[in-house]
Amino acid sequence: MENNRIGIIGSGSWATAIAKIVTDNNHPITWWVRQQSNIDYFTKRHHNPHYLRNTYFDIAKINFTASVQTLVDESDIIIIAVPSIHIEAALKGLEPGALQNKKIISAVKGVIPKYNILLNDYLATTFNFSLDNYFTLLGPSHAEEVAAEQLSYLTFSGLDTKQTEHIASYFATEYINTRINNDVLGVQYAAVAKNIYALGAGIAHGLEYGDNFLSVFIANAANEMDCLLSAIMKSTNHKGEATNHTASVYLGDLLVTCYSLHSRNRTFGNMIGKGYSVRAAELELNMVAEGYNASKCIMAMNNTIQVELPIIKAVYQILWEGHDPAASFKEIEKILV
Repeated sequence: MENNRIGIIGSGSWATAIAKIVTDNNHPITWWVRQQSNIDYFTKRHHNPHYLRNTYFDIAKINFTASVQTLVDESDIIIIAVPSIHIEAALKGLEPGALQNKKIISAVKGVIPKYNILLNDYLATTFNFSLDNYFTLLGPSHAEEVAAEQLSYLTFSGLDTKQTEHIASYFATEYINTRINNDVLGVQYAAVAKNIYALGAGIAHGLEYGDNFLSVFIANAANEMDCLLSAIMKSTNHKGEATNHTASVYLGDLLVTCYSLHSRNRTFGNMIGKGYSVRAAELELNMVAEGYNASKCIMAMNNTIQVELPIIKAVYQILWEGHDPAASFKEIEKILV
């Protein structure tokens, strides 16, 4: 397959880490950064002014733009790496046919809260975009470790194996091992769910539960996630194959998000467990914790698929209904096995 022009939408820590991987592989990129002042800083200092500031770039490999239309015009493969809550604003202004003949890689780890849908559903509805040209890029991986060139594994999902392998080839480096599967919907919902469980793990830590409890909590979360993903597979016309939910993109991503100090969802939950309000935790974190909106979305979805999700329900009730974290976790204690 031919080389393709690559564009990246987003300028947060994960988008910055992805840009590093691709440019380290000597692929030039067009990079959409929303504010011109940030582009000016980037161009002058060769690093992101706000995220992964110790990661420097060869600016000759980057065409910065504040116009998403320019990025679309100049790219064959478009990587979307903005928080799910900002997707609609990032793509605003594009014509309905703007993404035809493009390949989209989603590096989004949440559902679009306004509609309770994944990115692929939003693209299909808004741009008539086919799932055949849609791919996902997921962990387990934290941007900080990728930026430090610590060995990480990325899983790429797409319906066509050959195309997915080609997409993955742009990212394989000495510090990135790539894997592929075709569970396009399952991997996305796993990424949504693991953020909710990481919030729960953080709440538990804030409540001063120890590692022994946390291991039991995460084991039960893994089982609950398996039930959720299996139910989603049955309730949709999913073209992917049933897969092993203990693989790295499922269980591995759950583990690292629940345990790692780099995890913003764990950090957010820890503040909730220590008594912060949701608003105070948002202000303190100053980054989007995807699990917050995801808990509401999964609960709404569960009105249809009807799966027992006691852990997700408890996290939702703490964050959205004001339930006392300590009392809620006393109830969780009773159902863990």
